[in-house]
Amino acid sequence: MYKILALDLDGTLTNSKKEITPHTLDILTQAQRKGLRIVLASGRPIQGILPLADQLHLKDYRGFIMAFNGGLIIDCTTGEAIYRQVLDPSVYKHLYEVGNTEDFKILSYKDGCIACEDIENEYVRYAANLNKMKLRKLNNFLDEINFPEPKCLIVGNEQKLAHLEKDLAEYYQGKINIYRSEPFFLEVLPLGIDKAKRLEFLLNHLGIKREELMVCGDGYNDLGMIEYAGLGIAMANAQAIVKEAADYITLSNEEDGVAAAVKKFTDLN
Repeated sequence: MYKILALDLDGTLTNSKKEITPHTLDILTQAQRKGLRIVLASGRPIQGILPLADQLHLKDYRGFIMAFNGGLIIDCTTGEAIYRQVLDPSVYKHLYEVGNTEDFKILSYKDGCIACEDIENEYVRYAANLNKMKLRKLNNFLDEINFPEPKCLIVGNEQKLAHLEKDLAEYYQGKINIYRSEPFFLEVLPLGIDKAKRLEFLLNHLGIKREELMVCGDGYNDLGMIEYAGLGIAMANAQAIVKEAADYITLSNEEDGVAAAVKKFTDLN
């Protein structure tokens, strides 16, 4: 019997419109009423996850938000953070120098908004639309982002960003995590941030066994938690390596794959 379900968002829980379909919402609501607890596990910032958590009524059903790929865990019932890991403020100056150029823009988060010096940049605006967050224009990134955050993001052209990713990964090896979540999004996170490790922390916090965890995901950053879970489920639209690691492959995110998996592996039938 599975007691807890961890769900990636983009490409998994939500469809191409970044929405939870009525059918998936209905199935997840039924499952929660029967005691299944839900964790929304995403690279998104907290403000980009809260609307989906509200839609699922995670506050009422003792659910959790795991933002920034595990850098921040929120207990939806109390609203309190039970885990938080942030970037060392000393890295911001160098990241700004390489990430705020003609080719790239660096952004972070301030007062519930995506904060950047250039809010007209197409990739910055895409990030805002993806997370359904407002944009806040900064006069100077270093002056106004002067507090530790769980993540910042460098955006830009796919080919050029690939070269920057390689350079930064070498420069910060063993210090911080650098990887692309989208071809045009370069994530900068504290060292050791990993969905699987944070799920392990959460399960220990709750006294739930690994075998009682079910996970659904599609991307590279979901691979670890799919391998860790008692039941790892890949979407039909998942990356090939994720499918290979999964215990089961469900329908795609356009076909209510999460709902199909929950119906199959819980007592809803």
